[in-house]
Amino acid sequence: MRFVLDPEMTPELFEQLLHCWAEVTNADGAVGFVPPVTPDVIRPTAEKAFARTRSGGGPAAPDRLLAGFGDDGEVAAWLILADNDSLLRAHWRWVLRVMVHPKHQGRGYGRALLRAADDAARSIGLEALQLTCRGGTGVDAFYASAGYQEVGRVPRSIRLAPGDERDEIYMIRWL
Repeated sequence: MRFVLDPEMTPELFEQLLHCWAEVTNADGAVGFVPPVTPDVIRPTAEKAFARTRSGGGPAAPDRLLAGFGDDGEVAAWLILADNDSLLRAHWRWVLRVMVHPKHQGRGYGRALLRAADDAARSIGLEALQLTCRGGTGVDAFYASAGYQEVGRVPRSIRLAPGDERDEIYMIRWL
């Protein structure tokens, strides 16, 4: 897989990222939506998210898109390194929307994506990466195996449906 920090946001790339997001959601990925979804449901959120990236919003945009492309040149995995809008916290970024297209899952692409995020963060002078994940999915164990440590959780703060609340788990990785 080939990783690119701040790839040019062409209409084709936008659609690939959007469709990946929908496919991940519909495969029960915890990336901000509850299945079933269509790309059109995600589109307004994606437009806002990508407008904040240098890929979609120009060189002054605060966030960074990291995209992984498979051998076929299509998006296989991606995430956003999001600015936290604070000079006091300029040494770290949030890791948002970590996803691997379902057809590529189980091949180590998720771990490769996190390693590429570490490398990208170091290349722009960062010292740490933070993320949140949805409790009850087991993904916190994956992040722990990649060097993230849990630093807190907010019980029942994510509501998937009435009566189905999950913890939001806060994790950090010092680089």
